[in-house]
Amino acid sequence: MTDLSQLSAEWNAARILYPTYSALAREFVIDLTSCNDLETGVDQPPQESVEQARQWLNDMDERIQIHQLRQFLQTTTLVTPQLLQTMLLHHLHKDEKSPSDRDKIDFLIVQLFSLAAPSRLEDSSVTIAYVAKTLQTVLGAVDTTIPVWLQPIENVLQSAQKARTLNELLHSGILEQGRKFKVQSGENYFLPVAMIAFARFSFLMRRVFFRLMHQDLNAIFDGLRELEQQGVTTIDCRRAQFSAEEPILRLRMICQSWKVMFQAEYSSGQPLRMLVDLRAAIDDALGRGTRSMAKAKTGSAPAKKVAAAQSKAPASRTAAAGASAGKSAKFAVTDDATPEFEVSGGANEWNPNGEGN
Repeated sequence: MTDLSQLSAEWNAARILYPTYSALAREFVIDLTSCNDLETGVDQPPQESVEQARQWLNDMDERIQIHQLRQFLQTTTLVTPQLLQTMLLHHLHKDEKSPSDRDKIDFLIVQLFSLAAPSRLEDSSVTIAYVAKTLQTVLGAVDTTIPVWLQPIENVLQSAQKARTLNELLHSGILEQGRKFKVQSGENYFLPVAMIAFARFSFLMRRVFFRLMHQDLNAIFDGLRELEQQGVTTIDCRRAQFSAEEPILRLRMICQSWKVMFQAEYSSGQPLRMLVDLRAAIDDALGRGTRSMAKAKTGSAPAKKVAAAQSKAPASRTAAAGASAGKSAKFAVTDDATPEFEVSGGANEWNPNGEGN
């Protein structure tokens, strides 16, 4: 490619990225002077303008945090395969890539694959060869022989797929293992076969995440329905950072809003802890949680008697959840850490089998 054609290609890419970067700056109040030639949409700018555009995009890259990029691209209507591919190539073409660039590449490549993959794609069909073929327009033809150092990532994925609840997944340390593996790969992360392997890993991990969140929400809705049938109207949800007498009606509305949020928005940390703790509080209120079982083993009323007592309680009666006030458990995904698996848009990912609530 000649210097002129390179400048032309770089300018065309900058023009594709500029509206999204500008929208990101407005969304997260990033103070940066606009790029005049990109603003006016010049078709054939001088080399100086191309260099200014390159610097402007690089300055924005330094200011845009990974969680901002995730949140924005998963909630905006601006996303297209062309935009994701252009943004991905923009970061891949950098001579020196920062940890932030790696995180953005990691996110963008799985987003691009997710957008291209059929909604009903079976997990067993998501092979290294399939991912490589889908991403060939970006990474080119790739030898898909997995190097020895990459093979342990499959064990992490298999461990995640065995998790029965979101609580189990978050407590297991699996999420940290995946992120640690990527960080420790260093420059090897940017090998095409490694990026393909990590894209497959993150895509399948995301599916595990959705399945477990969907399962927890269904369990919460079922538990709330069962408590209502017992005549209970409020439960102690302090462990989930709600009140000691939280109305079931309000909890159902909150969970409905969570279902929408987990379906379409980036989410991590606190919402996930609240979801897990709320399920635990409801299980305890029904007499089948770990706290209730522990009490039964130490001489407290058996779980059946607890449930029977609750069923006879008047409508205003509060079902005790046995929670320690104001304290929530610490999980693998924390507020101040870069979340490993974020929620992307698309109802098919939220519920691949099309099952309603």
